[in-house]
Amino acid sequence: MNTKLLLLILAMGVVTYSSRAIPAFLIDKMNFSPRAEQFLKLIPYTAMTALIFPGILTVDPARPEIGIVGALVVVALAWKKAPLLVCVVAAILADMALYLVF
Repeated sequence: MNTKLLLLILAMGVVTYSSRAIPAFLIDKMNFSPRAEQFLKLIPYTAMTALIFPGILTVDPARPEIGIVGALVVVALAWKKAPLLVCVVAAILADMALYLVF
């Protein structure tokens, strides 16, 4: 392998790792207000929603209701505090039923 390419890959790895590791080590030493802590706790959920939502609408461009029904099943079960695996399997079964019936 080309030495310059290997060095470039290693440098990118160091930059990527350090930009993620440094905040993880420093976050314990920082004091946040309760409102800021609540905001920080919600970031993973909002990021996951931003990643998943476009897929809900584009799962089958000819039939967008398939993704919407699956999402509604997951939301309803999550609202009832069902385990993650139960939510996912139920959404898959609901979508499969829509594909088979209609």
